[in-house]
Amino acid sequence: MQTISGTNYDVLFGASGYETLAAILLPTQYSKIFILVDENTSQYCLPYFLSNLATEIEIEIIELEAGELHKNIATCTEVWGALSELGADRKSILLNLGGGVISDLGGFVACTFKRGIDFITIPTTLLGMVDAAIGGKNGVDLDHLKNQIGRISEPKAVVIDTQFLTTLPAQEMRSGLAEMLKHGLIFDAAYWNKFKNLTNLNTEHLDDLIHRSIQIKNEIVLQDINELNVRKTLNFGHTLGHAIESYFLSENSKKTLLHGEAVAAGMILESYLSKEQNGLSQEEYQEIKYIINETFERISFSNKAIETIIEFLQFDKKNAFGEIQFVLLEKIGHATINQKIDKSLIYKAFEDYHS
Repeated sequence: MQTISGTNYDVLFGASGYETLAAILLPTQYSKIFILVDENTSQYCLPYFLSNLATEIEIEIIELEAGELHKNIATCTEVWGALSELGADRKSILLNLGGGVISDLGGFVACTFKRGIDFITIPTTLLGMVDAAIGGKNGVDLDHLKNQIGRISEPKAVVIDTQFLTTLPAQEMRSGLAEMLKHGLIFDAAYWNKFKNLTNLNTEHLDDLIHRSIQIKNEIVLQDINELNVRKTLNFGHTLGHAIESYFLSENSKKTLLHGEAVAAGMILESYLSKEQNGLSQEEYQEIKYIINETFERISFSNKAIETIIEFLQFDKKNAFGEIQFVLLEKIGHATINQKIDKSLIYKAFEDYHS
């Protein structure tokens, strides 16, 4: 499959990706390799990855507990400490082998350790492949608030190997699918249309869809690496989605949602806002709502939960001058940034979501 070029790095695929990785990891270039994994990727992905990693450089493994709850500065401090204890220097490199949490946290650890060491991202989940690993965003959560601490710093390379997807439960696959659906909604109506009948998709189709999804995100990022303009469209569904995710993280009595599950709900809610304020047709709104609800289990929100979620909106990264800013759809395939929404309309969106 064709390599995709980012601003300063390449997205590599399959066997040729490992060949290029071997050419990068030369003893003359790096003093030591560190591989960051969580307890799941350590068991299910690391042996396979090591069997494909051709290098003569010394390798050290750093393992974390799995889950969004550990995506915080405390975990970063543990990894920074481990790097120091294991003798990492400015010529070391960190390979992040895992899903979105490992990609985000590992990139942030690398770009801040000793003022920055090189890192390579090897996503093992669908979400990681089509979203977290692409575009150079790295960061961690602040308490239960999503991605409040971080910076944009691009990896040396990204290696995509869809063999890792065979280790995932169905729930994790659906989580990644939300970001792929989003790419169609904001950028490519023809791509969105390919998801209208998921039962007809096979493994070969999935590889092509992943490649196209990465192309879409990369094309957007190349225009606006620092998210000052068009890159903001990638936040469609995330303004409310992140607030929903934060709410479930903050409630110990609630089952934690996966990122894609929260974003799926956010896309329905923000599509309703798009219909009411930004010209999205009733027909396209109903289509979006139907397809997402066919794929994702509907979430039940109490009135108290809705109030708390709306309060969480004040912490969204896109906000400016104290105003909450949404990405809304004009139609499927076209999005508008920096849209302000009255709070009463958000309550109506939740009412419609439950209908």
